[in-house]
Amino acid sequence: MASNEQIVRENYQDGREEGRATASRYAQLEFFYTEEHIREYIRRDTAVLEVGCGTGYYALQFAGRCREYVGVDITPANIALFNEKVRAQGLTNARGQVGDATDLREIADGSFDVVLCLGPLYHLPPPERELVFAECRRVCKDQGIAAFSYINRVGVYAGACVHDTSREIYPNETANKRVLVQGRDDVRPDLFFYTMPEEIEALAQKYGFSKRKNLGTDFFVTMSAIEAMSDEQFAAMKPLLDQMTSHESCTGMSNHALLVCQK
Repeated sequence: MASNEQIVRENYQDGREEGRATASRYAQLEFFYTEEHIREYIRRDTAVLEVGCGTGYYALQFAGRCREYVGVDITPANIALFNEKVRAQGLTNARGQVGDATDLREIADGSFDVVLCLGPLYHLPPPERELVFAECRRVCKDQGIAAFSYINRVGVYAGACVHDTSREIYPNETANKRVLVQGRDDVRPDLFFYTMPEEIEALAQKYGFSKRKNLGTDFFVTMSAIEAMSDEQFAAMKPLLDQMTSHESCTGMSNHALLVCQK
């Protein structure tokens, strides 16, 4: 069980995850490019498990493209919203259930073609990340696909240092220690945990996964800049964003990133 389970539940029980995908132009990038990176693996005959499903953003994007979609989240309020959306959309192949990414005991071995872990690693320290990788491997079919979202410590800290408002207080020694050394958020050190592409790949390899791709979804240089752009400027920047999210040489400078593996 996640050691900070209560902290995570308290942070998300007010439904704040519901609007995160559309909260800002920058926030939309993470969801748009994560979906782009995953879409090719979701097919009509695919059974998909999403661990850390939130309120069902990806479920609504993918459930109509696959055979079965099961969402698991540690926060009961999120699952309530997830299932409410499923009913409202008339989806008969999707359902949500409360569960812990570190202990998926209710999920049978090798029961899913695609396992999506698109949030839990944001909130777990290294020892508990290992539990997640072990569980995702267990429930994934042989030759199946597993995808893991994570936050880069360099990308997120560099973003704070150049952001139009937060650069007034960053960098600082407390953040240097917590973010760069401990891999924790400096303001909420028990809620957000960070890593780097090489570290997450090594962990995946340890648990029997082979890398397909490891790509960024948003980037620190765009955090405040794109909010100030006109629609025309943002449209002109889209080809650059497409390039940044397509090359692994850029991944470590992304805030959020996605590792896609095969078992």
